[in-house]
Amino acid sequence: MVLLSPQHAGPIEAHMARKTPQFATFFAALTLVFPALQPAQNTQPQARSATVNGITISDIPDAPFSATVVIEFERYWSDGSTEVRRTINLIARDSQGRTHNETRRLMPEYFHGSPELTSIRLFDPTTRIRTICDPGLHLARLEVIPKKLKTESPPNPLVRIEDLGTDTLNGLKAKGTRRTLTIKGDRGNGGPIEVVDEEWYSEDLHINLLVRHSDPRIGVQTVGLSNLKREEPPASMFQVPQGYRIVDATPAPAVPQPPTAGAVPNPQSLVSRP
Repeated sequence: MVLLSPQHAGPIEAHMARKTPQFATFFAALTLVFPALQPAQNTQPQARSATVNGITISDIPDAPFSATVVIEFERYWSDGSTEVRRTINLIARDSQGRTHNETRRLMPEYFHGSPELTSIRLFDPTTRIRTICDPGLHLARLEVIPKKLKTESPPNPLVRIEDLGTDTLNGLKAKGTRRTLTIKGDRGNGGPIEVVDEEWYSEDLHINLLVRHSDPRIGVQTVGLSNLKREEPPASMFQVPQGYRIVDATPAPAVPQPPTAGAVPNPQSLVSRP
């Protein structure tokens, strides 16, 4: 059990408060809303609950850690009103590079309890096996993920990139980057729209410690790490929970089909090449 108590209000929260006044109440509110993470069956899902992306964990070895991901989504509605929903997830990586990530429901401000756990995602870089656990069905789907070559995307001329320098979050040095995408206005307002992504990245752990996505058409999503521990997590975090049915979801390799009798060959296939 992981308690979301006032002890979570550490360096990252202070940093958020310095960057934007709204961040000052972000983590403080969560210490009251989510007193503990408990089994999913003890929660009552609320209407219009949803999920948002959390933190991506790189599968590097020899950099173990565990942390609580704190997520807030402030949604803008067409009538001018706003709606705030929050949740927390647990993430971890062991010395072998195995990763544990979760998805839980975004819950309204008035909710008190443990957000419903909707999925657990495990990955083992040595076997290339990705496992997605469904707590509702008690089902674990295993899939072998081929290793892909890393490619760099060409720079987007519509994105302005700013170097925000470095700061210390959770005792780690973090490099800040802001990316601003300017697009044409919609809904008849005619003015340009700026979609802003701000990231604070730790080279030590190879993860983002703080992420903020702002889109004036949709809302603001803030994701930060709290209760960060740089030690070996329990081995059970990287195993399929007991009582789950395990199925292999790896796609079968494509089998070449023999030509159909009487089929006309492709003329291009008959052309000899030097």
